[in-house]
Amino acid sequence: MPDRMYWSHVGLNCADQKTTEEFYTRYFGFTRARVVDLGEAKIVFLRKGDAYLELFAADAEPARAAHDDGPRTPGRMRHLAFQTDSVDAFLAELGDAAEVTLGPLDFDDFICGWRTVWVRDPDGVIVEVSQGYEDDSSHDDKDGA
Repeated sequence: MPDRMYWSHVGLNCADQKTTEEFYTRYFGFTRARVVDLGEAKIVFLRKGDAYLELFAADAEPARAAHDDGPRTPGRMRHLAFQTDSVDAFLAELGDAAEVTLGPLDFDDFICGWRTVWVRDPDGVIVEVSQGYEDDSSHDDKDGA
């Protein structure tokens, strides 16, 4: 295994790259990092910190619309996820720009203050936005059990 392995990006197929780029730059704070011109098509890279989204033009309709917190089909991404200080402030800023597919839900039974909502991006990808999630190191298990 390589000495250094780190997260690179998620590639998203887009009905309209400009609309998808505007959604992630406006509501999630991404900025354009690079455009690769392929002649008849282009690939747009968006960046926020160490996270990248790679936007591809796609001319096909989604096979099946995702609902709730995303598709449960093996081999398909369930959802993208982001953290925020306030789910309610995020929803107020978002307004009608995206459909809420689930929530907001409170998970105080697990972590005090953990709150989450799922929305659909312009291409139908489910995006989770949470506040208050924290890791619990008491569950660290080096043996994989």
